[in-house]
Amino acid sequence: MRIPTRKKPEVLSPAGNLRGLKTAVDYGADAVYCGGKAFGMRSAPKNLSLEDFEEGSRYAHERGARVYVTCNVLPRNNEIEAMREYIGQLKDTGVDALIVSDIGVMMMARQVAPNLELHVSTQAGVTNYQAANAFYELGARRVVLAREMDLQAVRDIRANIPDDLDIECFVHGAMCMAFSGRCLFSNYLTGRDGNHGECAQPCRWKYSIVEEKRPGQYFPIEQTENGAYLFNSQDMNMLGHLDDLIDSGATSLKIEGRAKSAYYIAAMTNAYKTAVNEYMIQRGFEDADGNILLPFHDRVIRPSDPDYGQGTEDQVMRNADAAFAGVADEGYDRAVATSDAPEPDGMSSHARSTRRKSNTAVEQIKTDWKHAAVRPAPHVELPEWLLEETDKVAHRDYSTGFYYPEHKVTQNTDRSAYFRSWLVVGEVLSWSADEGGRVTLMSRNKIEPGQQVEFLLPGERPLAYIVPEDGLRDADGTPVPAINNPAHVFSMPCPHQVPINAAIRSRTKKPTLKAE
Repeated sequence: MRIPTRKKPEVLSPAGNLRGLKTAVDYGADAVYCGGKAFGMRSAPKNLSLEDFEEGSRYAHERGARVYVTCNVLPRNNEIEAMREYIGQLKDTGVDALIVSDIGVMMMARQVAPNLELHVSTQAGVTNYQAANAFYELGARRVVLAREMDLQAVRDIRANIPDDLDIECFVHGAMCMAFSGRCLFSNYLTGRDGNHGECAQPCRWKYSIVEEKRPGQYFPIEQTENGAYLFNSQDMNMLGHLDDLIDSGATSLKIEGRAKSAYYIAAMTNAYKTAVNEYMIQRGFEDADGNILLPFHDRVIRPSDPDYGQGTEDQVMRNADAAFAGVADEGYDRAVATSDAPEPDGMSSHARSTRRKSNTAVEQIKTDWKHAAVRPAPHVELPEWLLEETDKVAHRDYSTGFYYPEHKVTQNTDRSAYFRSWLVVGEVLSWSADEGGRVTLMSRNKIEPGQQVEFLLPGERPLAYIVPEDGLRDADGTPVPAINNPAHVFSMPCPHQVPINAAIRSRTKKPTLKAE
């Protein structure tokens, strides 16, 4: 039995293996996307076998969640028949949808696995409603929009496509320097095909200049002693802006990170699920217990609505068309481009027009075109502890991607490592009410008396707890002064019941730059 499409915003989480899939579901994911052993766009994770998909689908469906499988490579000629066979195997595992980018694979999937939903990958580069409608006519039930889209473009697509065509948008995680993830950089430098899930991420490497007659002497491209990371884009973080994205017609909110740890998946899934629940309550669709008060609907005003084009405007609409138009400065008025006034960044109108590739509003948008507006509503206020969750996982500097043209994503030019201010110090193996409450854990990092830790709990605020002065024991029950051997079993007093597999984390004494 497959789970039907949700009628309210979906939190879509990544999983690189079966454990990640179950973790995502346990922490509130409405759907999980994952790759198989072949034909997925991430080769670094272990990925899932056909048996894993069967078990994972059962696990997810029993808890009301769905499973999507990535088949979004750009296949070569000699892979076509193998892809056909693989899709034929997937259709019997219980998964709910296939994520595809190649139109030939899409047509193949319709023939081989007609009962599976088809989702069009971001690699297809959907940036307008005409493309979305075309894929809909070909059988797609979801389009994953290009990450280069601004919020106004999302609204305009939502207003001009069928309501039963889902829009999936990225909300959190790594950004890619290539358009919609299509990149030849890795192929060129390393021979590893980025369009086959083998990207070496050369955009994260450090670059310097070498002068021909001075071999071995490296000169930073920027005047720093550490070189320069030219293409190292910031991570996306839309947690505090989910109301704008959902109001603008996003159906599914996608967290990036199939190569991430189970802790990362748990923390970010829990954060975004909690934020969506707050949205549903504050917008009046549900009560605090999750009971439906009103059917969910986005706030986009469609052409068929009587109030379409009647003057509703906000900051997003005022910055429409800027994401692809080369606008460099906040507050830039597009009218400047057609006046005699100087350009705010010193660029001539001719040069700017050339850079835009004839993409200005004056040149391309007809005078009778009306952007889709959104019915105004108060900002959804999220609790401070929830907004802090995104800083409790390893991450690069954050941005809101391209959703707000006046606040564009930029690059970290001084480093490529992740910023880490919290560490996972253990994982709950069991909890017992004996002795007033006791938790058994698998250690990951040092835990000592007086240390403040947090238990990451599904659907709740994390539980802050001070490690007691006494009562720490090893696996044999022998008292120990501290927990300081990684990958060993220990126990400690804990009067609060905590779930199995819950991560235990603690603030680092000194924030570090480190890979996830």
